[in-house]
Amino acid sequence: MRNAKTYPVTEPMELLPFLLENIKGKNRFAIKTYLSKRMIWVDNKMETLHNYKLEVGQEVHVIAQVVKSKSEMKGVKILFEDDLIVVVEKCTNLLSISTGKDGELTAYNQLSEYVKSQDEDNKIFVIHRLDKETSGVMIFAKNEEVKSWFQENWHEIVLQRNYLAFVEGEVEKEEGEIKSYLKENKQFVVYSSKKDNGGQLAVSNYRVLKRHNGFSLLELAIETGRKNQIRVHMQEIGHPVVGDKKYGATEDPIGRLGLHAWILCFIHPVSEKEMYFETSMPSGFKRCFKIKD
Repeated sequence: MRNAKTYPVTEPMELLPFLLENIKGKNRFAIKTYLSKRMIWVDNKMETLHNYKLEVGQEVHVIAQVVKSKSEMKGVKILFEDDLIVVVEKCTNLLSISTGKDGELTAYNQLSEYVKSQDEDNKIFVIHRLDKETSGVMIFAKNEEVKSWFQENWHEIVLQRNYLAFVEGEVEKEEGEIKSYLKENKQFVVYSSKKDNGGQLAVSNYRVLKRHNGFSLLELAIETGRKNQIRVHMQEIGHPVVGDKKYGATEDPIGRLGLHAWILCFIHPVSEKEMYFETSMPSGFKRCFKIKD
C-alpha cells in the first residue's frame, strides 16, 4: 500500500495489543486514535475493532494520515522553515495550542500534521504562545533541544519583539515605559501592581504611531513576555486594547482584539545569523487609522 507502514503477523493476537507492540513510541491513546480515524488496514480491509483477531500470515498496514499542505492550513501562514524551526504568522481567533477540548483547531496541531506529512516521526514543539485573539508572528521548534535552547536563552537570543496595539483614547505621551508586577487571580484575570505582590515583573515600552478619531495606534517593545502583559498594561494607563472586554475595553471598531505581534528578530540556533520577520499590519488597523499600503 502507498503511504503505509506494514507489519507482518507472526502469531495470533488481537489487533490493539499487536499495534501497541509493533508501533514504537505511540501510547494507547494514539493507537486508538489511529483506529478511530480509519488508518489501520488488515490485508485489504480497513479495520476499527480493537479486539479484531489477527491470524498468522496476515499483514497490518498503518496508513499515513492525509494532512493539509501549507496552503490548506487555516489561519496559519509559514514564513520560514528549515530543519530546526518553523516561523509562522497566526491569525486572530486561532489558539496557539489546545486547551484540552477535543477537536480544537490550533496552530500547533495543524503544524504537527504538516510536519508529519513529510515523516510520521516528525514532531513540533511550542517555544512561546500568543493569546487566541492576538495575531502575528510565532516560532515553533522541530526538536526538544531547540525548544529548550530558545526558552533557556530567550532574553539573549530574541533581539526584538514588537507589537502593534490599537487602543481606546488618544494617548498623550509620545512614548513611555510601563513597569509593574503581574499576578493572576482565581478567575484567570491578570492584575497589575506597582509594588511587588508576589507576581512576575513585566516591562512594556510604547511609542505612539498615530492618533485618530479618539483612538491611538501604538508600537510596543516588550522586555518580558508575561501572560496578557500588554493588555493589562494598556488597561493600567487608561487606554485598553479595543475589543478587550476582559481588560476594560468598551469599544470594538474592528470586530477583533486590537493586538498584533508585528516584528520578531532572533538569533538562529545553528547559523547564529539574525533572523528578522515583520508581518503586515492588520487591515482593520489600516482602515481605522487611514494608513495606505
